[in-house]
Amino acid sequence: MKHLDGKDQNNIHFTWTASNTPVLSMNSGETVSISVPDSSTWQIKREYRTEDLKKIDSSRYDGAVGPIYVNGAVPGDTLEIDLKEIKTAPWGWSAIIPEMGLLKGDFSEKLITWKLEKFASSETQGFLEGIKIPIHSFLGVVGTAPKDGKFGMIPPQHFGGNMDNRLLGAGSRIYLPVNVEGALLSVSDPHASQGDGEVCGTAIETSAEAVIGVRVIKGRPINYPRAYSKVPVGGDSAVTMGIAKDLKDASRLALLNMIDELSHYGLTGEESYILCSVCGNLSISEIVDEPNYVVSMSIPLQILENRNFSP
Repeated sequence: MKHLDGKDQNNIHFTWTASNTPVLSMNSGETVSISVPDSSTWQIKREYRTEDLKKIDSSRYDGAVGPIYVNGAVPGDTLEIDLKEIKTAPWGWSAIIPEMGLLKGDFSEKLITWKLEKFASSETQGFLEGIKIPIHSFLGVVGTAPKDGKFGMIPPQHFGGNMDNRLLGAGSRIYLPVNVEGALLSVSDPHASQGDGEVCGTAIETSAEAVIGVRVIKGRPINYPRAYSKVPVGGDSAVTMGIAKDLKDASRLALLNMIDELSHYGLTGEESYILCSVCGNLSISEIVDEPNYVVSMSIPLQILENRNFSP
């Protein structure tokens, strides 16, 4: 099995473009192991605290390992990525970054770290105490090269990229369009856990060792990513809703209502904001009864089993 080392800066790129030079080639049907950096691209250290965020170069967010040239892949084909294994580092981090997230500017900057074992638990004293989050790891960034243009790393595109989709965990298969010869596949941004929406702008960010297989499906073009997903079911949940004429407004309301609900478990606003981002699921519950839409935020009750509810 081939290996690609994401700790080598020569194997990292910070734009999506067809002109990126391949750092590895492989055949359809082969498997590769990849050392994948966290979303800070190895900048955030386990001992860092909130004040250390000023050291971070935001232009290096979501550096991707690759690209990998897949022999025989040509435009009009589809690339199948089989996510065989994603083994996280023993620690991770989450942050409130005021210029990011669904509640921009509502909370001050905050960095916390997590211990990752069977569950994720906060290492930051006095923050999210008693909370244990099941680890469901996935790769936030999986993409092929675009045919034309040059794109930044953070917004997702029609060729994939920073999709931050928790459904794309180990055991899943992702299908991406082949837009250029060799497909030029890259991956990045492992998460130990994330809720649908990643509402504060970060999940449980971590590095990982990933094992993926690739297969070229000839003559079957697609225009946007598709997948077959393997993800655990959440179980009983606390649910709040937002109702508005705009989906983003409804999403904000659902989130704010969940932050209020979680206050009854003794959580602060910033604790709740991060918790909703790393394990709360934001979903469209109703979109047909115009002009108002319903968006729900749910938190698995097992996450809160060590916290006492106070009406």
